[in-house]
Amino acid sequence: MRRGARAERARTREARQREAGLLAQLRRPPGGRDGRIMLLGQLLDRTGSGVWGASSVLYFTFVTGLDARQLGLLLGAAGVAGIAGSPIVGRLAGRFPVRSLLIGCHLLRLGTLGLMLICTGFYVLLPVVAVTYLGDRAAKTLEMLFATRVAGERRTTYQALSRSVANAGYAFGAGIAAIGLAVGTRDAYRALILCNALSFLVAAALVWRTREPRDPGRVAARTGDAAAAGGPAAPSPWRDRGYLRFVLLDIPMNLDDSILNVGLPLWLVNHTEAPHAFVPAFLVINTVLVVVLQMRVSAKVKEPRQAAGAVVVYGLTMLACCAVPATATGGAAWSASIALLVAAMLVTLAELMRSVSSWELAVSLAPPEARAPYLGVAGMSQSVQKSAGPLLLTGAVLTAGPAGWLVLGAAVAGLSVVQRRCCLRRLDTVLPVADPADGRQSVRPV
Repeated sequence: MRRGARAERARTREARQREAGLLAQLRRPPGGRDGRIMLLGQLLDRTGSGVWGASSVLYFTFVTGLDARQLGLLLGAAGVAGIAGSPIVGRLAGRFPVRSLLIGCHLLRLGTLGLMLICTGFYVLLPVVAVTYLGDRAAKTLEMLFATRVAGERRTTYQALSRSVANAGYAFGAGIAAIGLAVGTRDAYRALILCNALSFLVAAALVWRTREPRDPGRVAARTGDAAAAGGPAAPSPWRDRGYLRFVLLDIPMNLDDSILNVGLPLWLVNHTEAPHAFVPAFLVINTVLVVVLQMRVSAKVKEPRQAAGAVVVYGLTMLACCAVPATATGGAAWSASIALLVAAMLVTLAELMRSVSSWELAVSLAPPEARAPYLGVAGMSQSVQKSAGPLLLTGAVLTAGPAGWLVLGAAVAGLSVVQRRCCLRRLDTVLPVADPADGRQSVRPV
């Protein structure tokens, strides 16, 4: 009995220490002052994005007068433009300061939102919205690169804080949008657009207060650890087949986003007897679980090989998530509702695993002297998924019925095993290894 009581007290003490550590990280995030300012800027940015995400479709429908076909073309073109944002800004970040580029992205989106208030025609809105989405994707890539440089080895912790802050911002923004949508007038819709624009202006001002983060690649070049004058050129991600394979396999590792926002709501409406009022509950569950659990999940992944293992956990969780909707047909409303809420919890757990594994591997698998262009290419996986994921779900998975869900889950689980194997093989070539002769560490070439 005494031994059991001591073990229980030890577990309780360890849990309290973990919680204290998490609270300390929240008070003193990686990156110091610059990290805190950047997180605040992200909170405001995502708040504005939450306002836009909740109101944009209705704005284009009721204020600018676009029909369903035009709206689909508009958002599709914007998604394609967003794919180009990451590699373009990744290449620029290797030559220009990240801080200046991020301020430029915020101001670019500020300008395009201002144009939306005066543009009403479809052909005029098309390039404006496309540039807005390009700037949005570019800003997210720059934020990741900024965090990689200021947080250093604690980048996983910073990413967890960033995810929690982002979800809180999205939720707050959606709440603001709900007020404007309840009013429903044209001026109310325009006020929501201005609210989003204001968030970009304040975010740009906050980034201006930070200092340019140190670039390890440039430091390595100056110290002779990387390509110097007269030496070999920095590697290109477009010629690195191993890294491109990682980016390609990372696309299906982001499908949780489309399943949560497209797959589950459409399945509930068209294939089950569950009340339609349960659809907003999916996002509520997702937001609450991410805010509460993101730091705890990230604490389990401290180094790249653990991130590679988390990819398989993601695949298995997605398999379980896809199996649940397949059983939610033909039953009573209450059983379908419970099944889909469980699926929403599972897809959120998968998102938690993806958020720590995908980013950590994107950084760790890239050569230190060329991380900016490599991370720009890695950012394409999320953009491609946002464009292709909804089409995959609506055109194939949901059309095939329960079998479509099971095939999707099995495919993602299988690809996660392939991704883990490829990542571990590449990590053996890029991570430092000890020299048995003198104990020093060296890095194998990519």
